[in-house]
Amino acid sequence: MEERRRAILRELEEMGKVRVTDLSREYGCSEVTIRNDIKILDREGLLKRTHGGAIRTEKEFVRKYSAESIYRNTDKKKKIAACAYEFINDRDTILIDDASNSFYLALYIKEHPEKRLAVITNSLLSGNELAGVGHVDLYMVGGNVGGHLAATMGDAAIQNIEQFRVDKAFIGVHGVNFDVGFTSIAAPQMQVKRAILEISDEVYVLADSSKFGGGYLSVICSIHEVYKIITDDEISKNNVKNAQEASVSLVIAR
Repeated sequence: MEERRRAILRELEEMGKVRVTDLSREYGCSEVTIRNDIKILDREGLLKRTHGGAIRTEKEFVRKYSAESIYRNTDKKKKIAACAYEFINDRDTILIDDASNSFYLALYIKEHPEKRLAVITNSLLSGNELAGVGHVDLYMVGGNVGGHLAATMGDAAIQNIEQFRVDKAFIGVHGVNFDVGFTSIAAPQMQVKRAILEISDEVYVLADSSKFGGGYLSVICSIHEVYKIITDDEISKNNVKNAQEASVSLVIAR
C-alpha cells in the first residue's frame, strides 16, 4: 500500500496529473482502492484531488529529501515544533531523534538564534540542517546508517548515546496507545529510543494527532515514562479524555 502510494506521488511529480482509471490499470487494483489512496494523500497535503484523478500541489519549498513522511501533515508538525521549542531553555543540552516531527523541531531551532543550544542527534537530515548554525553546538551520534529517514542505529549508535547526558530529549513515535504505551515502527528504532530514555532528564514525545490509537509493533515504553506528549489541536476529545484518565501530561499546540 505504501509503495503504491509512493509510486503514485512519483508519477504525479513527473506528469503533473494522474487519472484513477489509468492508475487502476497500471497497478492492477480496483478504482475504489486508487480513490482511497488519493483521498488519503490529499488529506496529508501531498496532492490535490480532482474529479477522476489528482493534480500535483504547488510546493511550499523545494523538497531536499526523498522521504515522503517529512512532507505529510506539515502544518501540524510546524505547530508542534514551535510549541516544543517553548520548553527549551537557553544553554540546554537536548537530543533530537530521527522522527519527522523531530526534524521540524530542528528546522525551528535553526531559524531561531535567540537560544544557544547543544544538540545531539542521530538524524542525518536534522544534522544536515543544523551543521554550521552559529547558535548550535552539534554532536552527531555515530553508527550504522539505515531507516526511511536516514539515521544512525544499531549497537554502535546505542553505545554512543550512552556516553551523553541531556536535559531534554524530543522523540517521535509510530503510535500512542494508552493501553500499551508508545510504539515504534521496528526494533532498531525502538532500541535507540529506549537508549535515549535512559540518558535524558526529561523526554518529550512529539506526536501529531494521527498517531493516536491503532495497533502497535515494537513497544518503546509505557505511557508514564515520558515527561510530556506534545500534539496538535486536531486530537480527538476521546484521546484528550484518555490522557486525563491516565494522568498523562498532554500539551496541545495551537
